[in-house]
Amino acid sequence: MYRIIKIGMDVHSTNYTLCAMEPVIGAEDRIFANIKVTPDYKNVLMFIENLKLKLGLNDTYDIECGYEAGCLGYSLYNQLTAAGVRCVILAPTTMLTQQGQRIKTDARDAVMIAQCLSYGGDHPVYIPTEEDDSVKEYLRMRDDHKLALKKVKQQINAFCLRHGHRYEKTKWTIAHLKWLKQLELSALYRETLDEYMASYDEQTAKIERFDKRIEELASQERYQEKVKKLGCFLGIKTHTALSLIVETGDFERFAKGNVYAAYLGLAPGERSSSDSINRLGITKAGNQHLRLLLIEASGGICKGAVGHKSKDLRQRQNGNPADVIAYADKANTRLRSRYYKFIRHGKKRNVAVAAIARELACFIWGMMTDHIQMQKAA
Repeated sequence: MYRIIKIGMDVHSTNYTLCAMEPVIGAEDRIFANIKVTPDYKNVLMFIENLKLKLGLNDTYDIECGYEAGCLGYSLYNQLTAAGVRCVILAPTTMLTQQGQRIKTDARDAVMIAQCLSYGGDHPVYIPTEEDDSVKEYLRMRDDHKLALKKVKQQINAFCLRHGHRYEKTKWTIAHLKWLKQLELSALYRETLDEYMASYDEQTAKIERFDKRIEELASQERYQEKVKKLGCFLGIKTHTALSLIVETGDFERFAKGNVYAAYLGLAPGERSSSDSINRLGITKAGNQHLRLLLIEASGGICKGAVGHKSKDLRQRQNGNPADVIAYADKANTRLRSRYYKFIRHGKKRNVAVAAIARELACFIWGMMTDHIQMQKAA
């Protein structure tokens, strides 16, 4: 007898809750077990073997496990697949849930995951190569330090304001740093500010070191050409380009540019009923890290004259094929023009920037999939 078994796993750092389900079309699904075990993949393997003993060794089983993306990353997936067990990681924002459910437990979550596996109520997470994942972790570590630097800057600004010192010109320039060091403060206040400044110097030095290493990683053969192509766009330098490559993985898995934009959570939402159509903001359902990077990159696009090329952009484009540069120039001109058009028509800046980020995602998809003959973003 051929049997399909789905095992929903609600996983935490302290325990796993496992639910074995056999989907039945037109009748109630059969749930054979719903237990909690210590967080070890070997317990999942033991659970599967005990399940086979309970159901009968003469049957043929198609067993698939699944869990929500979260704290475990890809570790449990890698351990189970290495042991010969099919496993998927489910994207939480795509999972179907029961409306109006007011009771939430690990056991119920495990059942829901098994149901999603059974009836397709989810989208699996893309599993990167170990090399891409290691580069991704390094890039995110750098971004964590960037956030720490931002926090230190905020603390220094707040300290100065609390004690009546306000710098009116552009901050974090050489002149501003000199001004901070020359502020007349009492001994303990000066010691406090010096400690803040030491943290600032430490984080700045680390980020400079990380950025040099990122340049080295981007120059590897598997990334170099793609990074160089993406650098032809306004607002996209090495860090953002490499992040897009390693976090997206295979761009070909997206049928169109707008599908890729939706994956990043940049597609507009909608809540419509009958004749009523209500357009919402972007869904924010997807890769938050890449979405924020593209929003930041779009902020750079939304400055300057249409058609203008900075010296830095010309250097990044140098050495690329003519059709790649032409495609990027078309995108840069279109995106900047559309931004100013949005502003002229009264759109709020954040709304306009999000719209530009969505189109930029479409152009990036086109560049990475060699759809560079398209006239505009999908």
